[in-house]
Amino acid sequence: MAIPTLGVLSLLNNLLNQKELLTMLTSKPRRGGAAKPARLGDGRRDDGGGATAVLWGTDAEPAAGPAAADAAKTLNIALLQGFVASLLMLAGSVGVGWLAGSSALIRNPLFILARTSPAGVITATVMLCFGALLLVRSWLRLAQRIGQWDSSAHPILIKALLLWGLPLALALPLFSRDVYAYIGQGRLMVQGLNPYTNGISALNNYYSLGPDTLWTEAPTPYGPLFLWIEQFAVWVGFGVPELSIIPFRLVALAGVALCAIFIPKLAAVHGINPQRALWLMVLNPVLLLNFIASAHNDSLMLGLVVAGVYCASTRKPWLAIVLVTASIAVKPITLIALPFVGLLWAGSKAGWGRKVWCWLLTALVSFGLLWICGLANGLGFGWIGALNTPGKLWIWYAPVGTTGAVLGWLADQIGVSGDIVTNVVHLIGKALSVAVVVWLAVRRVDGPAYGAVVVRRMAWAFAAVVLLAPMIQPWYMLWLLAFFAVTGIEATWQLRTVLCLTTFFTLIALTDQLSVFQWIPIAIVRGVAIAVGVSFALHMIFIDRKTKGVFGRPTALLWPPAAKDAAAEGSGAPGSAQGAAAQRSGTQSSAAQRSVAQRFRWLRR
Repeated sequence: MAIPTLGVLSLLNNLLNQKELLTMLTSKPRRGGAAKPARLGDGRRDDGGGATAVLWGTDAEPAAGPAAADAAKTLNIALLQGFVASLLMLAGSVGVGWLAGSSALIRNPLFILARTSPAGVITATVMLCFGALLLVRSWLRLAQRIGQWDSSAHPILIKALLLWGLPLALALPLFSRDVYAYIGQGRLMVQGLNPYTNGISALNNYYSLGPDTLWTEAPTPYGPLFLWIEQFAVWVGFGVPELSIIPFRLVALAGVALCAIFIPKLAAVHGINPQRALWLMVLNPVLLLNFIASAHNDSLMLGLVVAGVYCASTRKPWLAIVLVTASIAVKPITLIALPFVGLLWAGSKAGWGRKVWCWLLTALVSFGLLWICGLANGLGFGWIGALNTPGKLWIWYAPVGTTGAVLGWLADQIGVSGDIVTNVVHLIGKALSVAVVVWLAVRRVDGPAYGAVVVRRMAWAFAAVVLLAPMIQPWYMLWLLAFFAVTGIEATWQLRTVLCLTTFFTLIALTDQLSVFQWIPIAIVRGVAIAVGVSFALHMIFIDRKTKGVFGRPTALLWPPAAKDAAAEGSGAPGSAQGAAAQRSGTQSSAAQRSVAQRFRWLRR
């Protein structure tokens, strides 16, 4: 960051001395009380209980007295633990966070101590890894202690987002140095070079910027809007990398804010509890680490597309197209969303003629806007040719990537070009992903919950593109999770999968990219990171009595034993005739007996 770390620590100390923050940390969250029903996008009403029929639990005030005070105290402990976890990662970033080679911060005594000696680097690594896994634990404990997932939970979740996100926003870039690639691409723009045909190596002394070697020769795979953001960040940073990081962090925070606003709104439209969706997606440690600490442009991309899908789901098609197009102009992967926006525009009763018309109009408006942007920057649709840049790599936990590497190695053993075999496997994966997206878009939608089914299929479309790619980055998980969360995740193997993937990708981030000088053995540092991270994760899953049951029985997170889940879904479809009848009759006993797996049965029609 542009702020020297000593200054950052001083700033945090001053913040902690402020009355407002102390009040935030020590005040008891507002609990209980019947929430005022909120208007859903389709005219139905929902009071935050996650169902459009009868809410789970009762409308009675929660018990007062010592039990309520203890619950509030435990909840504040979870909030404070997450804040401490983020502070630990902030401190760890001093030793292993990413700095440009030309950074003046390296001459700071604190940075010298933390980065140039094995003891300093290992200490920073331990703080970073312990803090990251403590954040995962705090995330789980927060869900356990929320209690009623009604509107009273919303300020608690927002408080957690602010407390946990603030220290990460002040840290050096962690887990990725893509932000330095953004700076290099912005310099290409400032110097009048075409980033769609030139890599960062076209710049003088480019290595001092600190980007990954992937970007030295690779073209920029981002859209015109993000190129302008990169150019602006370099311009306001006066060529100083630390100053240029600040605009990228602000842009990433704007993306997180969009997610925090529109994820709950979109969930409520589809009859899903907005507070649970907010906790599951926006407070997810993978999002906090990769969108705030790493400052990835995926944050703005995802925030814009979620906002666009919300507008499409609430009958604002033109605004939806503009927002989704803006997302494409950041990172073109969200082209996937366009056909589904067209389906939402067409409506549930549309025939093929109207669907095709809405698809064509959506595409014409979107690509027309992109053409105007390309005309304005003089680069046209150059980003199309650069889309393959991330696909040239593979990683071991990507099924297609591993399959291609293994078959390529076997081909080399028998005298066949392994590179050709690997490339063919990767090409097959991409072709299959395109076929799946097309199939999901054109397949007929049945059932009463038309909008939710369309958004769910869009989630599967993103899943196909990610799972069939040779390279899967940890933050790609968030592309899927956003739209699965707003259409409902069963508190069975589905939620368990989210918890396991969150833990896994947190560990991957900790052990993948650490900034360590060449004279310090990276193998030892990475071994320490693996030991600390894996030990904490295993303790949390199998030993910690507060959290070990969560991974085996994830319903404990969302349906506390003290409260009965009386949510009625009728036939399982929000807004169905049966659900409305159950709401009118107030019948709760039959709904309480339904299995959680039936809750979203309609999504699989």
